[in-house]
Amino acid sequence: TDGLALAQAGFGMLDVGAVPARSGPAVRAREEAARLVPAIERLAVLANVPISADTFEPMVAELALAAGAHAINDIGGGADEMLEVAAASGAGYVLMHIEGPPRVDRPIPRYDDVVDRLKAFFSERIGRAVALGVNEEAIAIDPGLDFDKSAEHDLEILRRVGELRELGRPVYLSLSRKDFLGAVLAGSWERRLGANERGPATAAAAAVAADAGVEIFRLHDAASL
Repeated sequence: TDGLALAQAGFGMLDVGAVPARSGPAVRAREEAARLVPAIERLAVLANVPISADTFEPMVAELALAAGAHAINDIGGGADEMLEVAAASGAGYVLMHIEGPPRVDRPIPRYDDVVDRLKAFFSERIGRAVALGVNEEAIAIDPGLDFDKSAEHDLEILRRVGELRELGRPVYLSLSRKDFLGAVLAGSWERRLGANERGPATAAAAAVAADAGVEIFRLHDAASL
């Protein structure tokens, strides 16, 4: 129902996932697929917009594509097995920056220059994807705000996000209701505002990014468009 409402509100694509991206108990791939595939099957028939499957499990991605998804939104950082699924299917592919396995707690890395690190990561992973048969034109890049990054890192990326377009691939910016926005609003990571209080900050950040040339935004509501 939510997906259909977003499509009717003017969203050009639906990103559908069945597992929280950053925390929570482990979910087996088969359980994730059992949640995700029926939703994609229904939306593929009713929504009349392209659908991406938000997963880092290659088996789940394969099943989601068979169910009608048009793209993989991979928060796993482009592991070879997922790149092989993307190559075999010819689907669209969103490559997100992350410094280790998803849903695993670890200290935030130290970066000499976080944007330079993103450029190096994307250059290497795009090259690997193409070597495995992924069409470079099918790839979009997501800087992975809040993943292995501090609020300061996220703000620096947002300030310089236009530099990522130098890589020649569309930037897919998933910034809706991000934790760093809550921290900026509250002046503290520990006291950061809740997700439902971050709408105006999301809209402001999206405006900054759009001015820098970002092409694709992952958002939760039409108010941020």
